[in-house]
Amino acid sequence: MAVKLFVGGLSFSTSNERLREAFAGFGEVQSATVVTDRDTGRSRGFGFVEMATNEEATAAVSRLNGTDLDGRQIKVEIAKPAGSGGGQRRGGGGFGGGRGGGGGGGWRDR
Repeated sequence: MAVKLFVGGLSFSTSNERLREAFAGFGEVQSATVVTDRDTGRSRGFGFVEMATNEEATAAVSRLNGTDLDGRQIKVEIAKPAGSGGGQRRGGGGFGGGRGGGGGGGWRDR
């Protein structure tokens, strides 16, 4: 089963093919995709690579994480499943305050 890797810190000039080439020395690259902005088509500075086996993925992470690709230091790690981003960009809000409730000794209660 393929193992998906997250690759962060990519140069805006890095192409899908260049990403594939960087990982090919560690085994079979099943896919390599630089994520682009849907409106502008410009790179968002990160991408995903799918390696054929866990061993190949582990080798790529240990050898490529922290190295330079196209003039930028990249971060390579096993991708987290979609929806498990640690709660980032969700909920929060900060609305609602903590002032509600009843019987709080206001001036009308006297």
